[in-house]
Amino acid sequence: MKETTTEILFPKAVIERRVGELAAQISRDYAGKDLLIVGILNGAFVFMADLIRALNVPCTVDFVRMASYGAGSVSSGEVLIRKDLETPVAGRDILIVEDIVDTGFTLSRLLEILRERRPASLKVCAFLDKQARRRVPFVADYVGFPIPDAFVVGYGLDYNEQFRFFPDVRVLRDIV
Repeated sequence: MKETTTEILFPKAVIERRVGELAAQISRDYAGKDLLIVGILNGAFVFMADLIRALNVPCTVDFVRMASYGAGSVSSGEVLIRKDLETPVAGRDILIVEDIVDTGFTLSRLLEILRERRPASLKVCAFLDKQARRRVPFVADYVGFPIPDAFVVGYGLDYNEQFRFFPDVRVLRDIV
């Protein structure tokens, strides 16, 4: 891999504060409900772990893995589930947790699939929202931070499976 440099966009303390704010809002909104939190692998696992530890409501957790097929790093818009949920969703309140909303293809398709399974409610909590790259209309119900059109890593987000370990979110410079 070529030498890269990073610039901190959101330091750890800022992330911790925002995750706490999101958890408080989600706890209020889901008080007394049968909450199933669905994480999208791999990127959302760090954010999801911090988020559920900060919640004040009970929840069940499950994961999906999505794949978008296209040439190189460009999504074709065709999105498939590579690992499906193991938990039934009918009649449940579902909160999808995603690391970053980019084109909107993945979340739009996942919502479509899950709606067919008849949950009581279905919402999305995205850690980062990159509106500049949106290709399909999509608005998350809860957003940690809006971000510019930059390539970000850390706090679970990666480039070629590298950099997930950073405790903060960084802009990656000089990528190959």
